[in-house]
Amino acid sequence: MNTCITCKQPSIGQTGFTIFKCPKCLKTDLSRCSHCRKIAAKFSCPQCGFEGPN
Repeated sequence: MNTCITCKQPSIGQTGFTIFKCPKCLKTDLSRCSHCRKIAAKFSCPQCGFEGPN
């Protein structure tokens, strides 16, 4: 099950969630819920430490 990297809420079934590769390491799939995307909440990649959004 995918959970939001920021708020840890399940993303499955939500509209507006997204899953993408970390822009820095391209190894980790990151999932973001629509709410955290909307408020531009910070997140970090557990693999390489990349922090976004920029």
